[in-house]
Order: sequence, then C-alpha cells, then structure tokens
Amino acid sequence: MRQTTHKLLLILLVSCFGLLACEEVYLPKPKGFNRIDLPESTYQALPDTFPYQFEYSKFADLSPDDNPYADRYWINLRYEAFDAELELTYKNLQDPRNEPDVLLNEAFELTKKHMVKAYAIEESLVAMPNGQIASVAELEGEVPTQFQFYTSDSTHHFFRGALYFNTAMKNDSLAPVIEFIKKDVIHMLGSFEWKY
Repeated sequence: MRQTTHKLLLILLVSCFGLLACEEVYLPKPKGFNRIDLPESTYQALPDTFPYQFEYSKFADLSPDDNPYADRYWINLRYEAFDAELELTYKNLQDPRNEPDVLLNEAFELTKKHMVKAYAIEESLVAMPNGQIASVAELEGEVPTQFQFYTSDSTHHFFRGALYFNTAMKNDSLAPVIEFIKKDVIHMLGSFEWKY
C-alpha cells in the first residue's frame, strides 16, 4: 500500500511538473498594412466664385482656408476618410505685391525644404487643356507633403497646391491613398481654367 501511495505521488508530481513546464510558444505576426478602401473617382465643378475653375473629387470637402494669413481665394480640399488635405493657394499677379519670380522661387523653396527627409523628389510637367503647363513634384520618404504642384499664366494668375496628411501612418502605408489623390489632382489640372 505504501509503495502504491509513493507511485501515485510520483505520478502526480511528474504530471504537475509536466503541466507547469508546458508553455505556449508565441510567434510574432508578420508585418501588415492597414486596409484602405478607395472610393470610385467622380468629380464636380468648383463653385463659380473663384478666378479659376476646375473639377474636384466628390469625395473631398471644399472649405475656405481658415489660416489668418490666407488670401481670399485660398481653399482646402479635405479627404476626411484619409485624414488628408489638399491646400490650394492663389495669387493675383496684377497685384504689385505678387511678383511672379518671387512666387516661383517660393514654390521651389517649399519643395526643396523637404530634401532633408525626402530620399527622392521627382519633378514633371503636366500639359493643361488651356495650353499652359503645371509643374508637379512628387516627394518620397517620410515627408509631411508627398505631392506639390503649381501653375501660372505668368501675367495674371499663380496657383499652387500641396497634399498633407494628419496621421502617424508611414508613407509607404499611405501609398494607395497618395496615388488616389494624385489621380484627382491630375484630373483637376486637366480641367483647370483661368477666368480673366
């Protein structure tokens, strides 16, 4: 009887050690990206109260720029679902305070200041239906603005835009959204007209 009790205790002890020694092995999950559902691209005309005209995405909300230094025709196109904003500025070149060379240099400087974090800046020209050209800069890397552009008729109007995200997501995760908004900007520039 004593031997049976010892065997039972030994089996119980070994079982307890066996249970305590078992631990679940955790494996890290592979890196993934956030799921981003992109809407179908549809466009609407800008209200007829601006010195310029274009079509913009129905997915974006139009609002005046609320910056205290904003000029009258500065607007923002807000992509709420992506926490992104396309900031658009306009300068009347007939105003003596707005010198075309100064505005052009400012546009270059605003792009150039991102060279610290950008590992590539690709500049291209986009032909517009009004016979003019828009300069487009695409910035790669962890930069605050991934896409900038400007256009001017060099005598009356200067128009500039920049895309900003208010999110902690890395730009490689935002790539589909950046491409989606870039497509909207290219459509906007393709429908862009000045009002004289």
